[in-house]
Amino acid sequence: MTDCIFCRIVAGEIPAKLILETENVVAFHDLNPVAPQHALVIPRRHIATLDDATDEDRELLGQLMLAGAEAARLLGCAENGYRTVMNCKESGGQSVYHIHLHVLGGRPFSWPPG
Repeated sequence: MTDCIFCRIVAGEIPAKLILETENVVAFHDLNPVAPQHALVIPRRHIATLDDATDEDRELLGQLMLAGAEAARLLGCAENGYRTVMNCKESGGQSVYHIHLHVLGGRPFSWPPG
């Protein structure tokens, strides 16, 4: 997906402040943070939305969640707590159509969100 900004980050065409990399997942600092600690965790393989994931993506989705927890530890917000969010499509708040997990920390969050 040459027009996908996250695919271009994975390919090294666009720089990002990386937090962690695995064979299948990359985590980096969000350019427009909404919390003191705000990371994005993405699969290296392009999947546009959560609705586009298939049964074959189960392990990859689990890897995203585990990488989110590791990113929170590396950011120093795991001990006090953090929030993970995955938006799906326009009404769900998705702005980049490459699935990504937001890891937010460093401040208290309220419920319900939004």
